[in-house]
Amino acid sequence: MHKYLVLFLTTALLLGCSLDESDEPGRYSDSTLVNGINGAGGPYINYDVTGEQYAEIIENPFIATADEPTSTFSIDADGASYSNARRFLNDGIMPPPDALRTEELINYFDYDYPQPEGPHPIGLNGEVSRCPWAPAHKLIRIGIKGQTIEEEDIPPSNLVFLIDVSGSMGSVRKLPLLQEAFKLLAQELTAEDRVAIVTYAGQAGVALPSTAGDQTETIINAIEGLTSGGSTAGADGINTAYEIALENYIEEGNNRVILATDGDFNVGPSSTEELVQLIEEKREQGVFLTVLGFGTGNLNDQLMEQIANNGNGTYEYIDNQQQAEKVLVEELGKLYTVARDVKAQVTFNTNLVEAYRLIGYENRLLDNEDFEDDEADGGEIGSGQAITALYEIKPAGGGGSSFGVPAFTIEFRYKDPTSDVSQLMSLEIPDQNASFDQASEHMRFAAGVASFGLLMRDSEYKGQTSYDQIYDWCSGAMTYDPGGYRQELLELIEKANELSD
Repeated sequence: MHKYLVLFLTTALLLGCSLDESDEPGRYSDSTLVNGINGAGGPYINYDVTGEQYAEIIENPFIATADEPTSTFSIDADGASYSNARRFLNDGIMPPPDALRTEELINYFDYDYPQPEGPHPIGLNGEVSRCPWAPAHKLIRIGIKGQTIEEEDIPPSNLVFLIDVSGSMGSVRKLPLLQEAFKLLAQELTAEDRVAIVTYAGQAGVALPSTAGDQTETIINAIEGLTSGGSTAGADGINTAYEIALENYIEEGNNRVILATDGDFNVGPSSTEELVQLIEEKREQGVFLTVLGFGTGNLNDQLMEQIANNGNGTYEYIDNQQQAEKVLVEELGKLYTVARDVKAQVTFNTNLVEAYRLIGYENRLLDNEDFEDDEADGGEIGSGQAITALYEIKPAGGGGSSFGVPAFTIEFRYKDPTSDVSQLMSLEIPDQNASFDQASEHMRFAAGVASFGLLMRDSEYKGQTSYDQIYDWCSGAMTYDPGGYRQELLELIEKANELSD
């Protein structure tokens, strides 16, 4: 039995969408597919028709070190973007560019980074190599590994599932898949854990009061008893979920609300700002938020990702049974935070680096002064979680050889889960003038995934590459592949290649 996480289901209600979703793969409704062409040459869904909402992504540009030598960002690794992109590709549709957050594609996969040593709950590693899509440039890989907490040492979890049961959830890829996902989680709980279920559709209700985690049959019966119907309106749902979470709060435990929905929110607060403020307040009281997205048609990816970031939680998209098992069983430990408010700051040597570009993390950028400000929110790292970030840099004068002296410095700040004071760490990465072929599998695979995202987006920074090249880069970095997810990626690369023809 895993004891891993307190899943306080936290956020809100999901509004039911009026659109019908066909259960036939590749079809969302009779009117959803249009003759649009995305940047990679494939068709995409007209989101004005379907109601799916994605925040515009303005990719990080190259920044001249002479203008700004320091880059600061919040560490984060949601997985929703990759599984959502997989949904599109498996349905024969190229993902829209704004659905592709490159850092989430990279961090969907596990990386066999070494466990932390010493007093810190996170370990750091990295390397420099040539950039495969721009050989005159170099890549910096920054790797972070959260300490793996042994099962017997995992504190108990306090979970509140907040579940949308509106009429639009009736599709096979929505409520039925959600039920199977939560049944998997229920079987991982122990007597020390607590779980409650709050539903909303028309009005909020408590389908299961807070119950000991070893009452598996009772929990599963409550999950199986959920049915969809009615419109989404549950102004009291989110407040009810938080009230139950706080009433059953476990000191030094994992207290979390898990919101499961297919679409938009109609949760009581009159604006996104009020909703985010509510989530931030509960975060400060020790109740974190995880958001799980399901289905198609009215997916509000933009809001889900935003509230998860503000709730010290994660945002995952569940597109199939395997993904449900990955998130709620295989990687359950990620829901137990070992380091919070994690920030990274990289300062480049202006004599050696002409310009730099952080790949992805567009919505996690911080002002440089936020790095030392313990009031400024950062990202969370869970038990055993590996996180990767890539910088593409233009060496000064072409940079044909190794820099010889440090070309950049990297510092990190993090807080222990129960502390409000950050601790400082630093990482030195020597440049050995490695070619891309000489780089580690970590670098070659992460770069391949990043390039996959850039090419699907038809990014101006995609450089000289092709799906065939990306396939070769990734297929040559397959030694470590728990769960077979890297092998699955190769299939998706082939599908994207076919759709781009």
